[in-house]
Amino acid sequence: MCRLLGYLGEPILLDSILYKPEHSLIVQSYEPREMTSGVVNADGFGIGWYHPHLETDPFTYKNIQPIWSDLNLPSISRYVESGCAIAYVRSATSGQSVDLSNCQPFGYDRLLFVHNGFVKNFRQTLYRPIRDRLCDTVYQSINGTTDSEHIFGLFVNELTDKKLTLQAALQNSLKILADLAKVQQIEFSANIIISDGHQLVASRFASQKAAPSLYWVRDDINFPNSVIIASEPLFTGNWHECPEDSIISTGVDGEIQIYPIL
Repeated sequence: MCRLLGYLGEPILLDSILYKPEHSLIVQSYEPREMTSGVVNADGFGIGWYHPHLETDPFTYKNIQPIWSDLNLPSISRYVESGCAIAYVRSATSGQSVDLSNCQPFGYDRLLFVHNGFVKNFRQTLYRPIRDRLCDTVYQSINGTTDSEHIFGLFVNELTDKKLTLQAALQNSLKILADLAKVQQIEFSANIIISDGHQLVASRFASQKAAPSLYWVRDDINFPNSVIIASEPLFTGNWHECPEDSIISTGVDGEIQIYPIL
């Protein structure tokens, strides 16, 4: 299981959320509290962020090393400022290679996507059914081999083909995933955070077992006018547990909306 983080609000230096909290994403990489499988998240990491003033495509920084061993990230995170960022530390599913093509966040135009979860026996079960649903453009955009990137492909296909909102496209994608998994009689989990630079949309969802942990906090004293979504609370505060089988959405106004998936 990976650990996820999403931030939307006042522009901040990235080290404010990556390093400074007592239970930061760095700490969660080697000492997670709520992982349901695995012990550490040492199979790489990735950070994506948006320029605080310009409408440009997002930026990403990825590495297949453990996040705690990257010598450049501390300096980069003290320099880069953003009002919207997502990040993750990876615990690779058995059988999936640790290389940059499989490193999140995945992107498409202005979208960034991170996923914590798995599809059981993905290559033997949902690999082909998902790919069969994709238009050629999205199909060709997939560079890696993970279940995560294929779920993102399913999302992009729904978003662009039907011109839906991020929330509706994610809801459709998860319903399709649940239907495909039911046919194959397999379990999966899909905690996801997606952004376009102006909103965060996240899901907490799984079949057959409890979904991985996911929390949100709004207008913390150290992060006013902001929303943070994370696999585990980063610090002591008024964190709320996201309901299972639901989507949580927030925009620049900071309002939280929660929708059932099914």
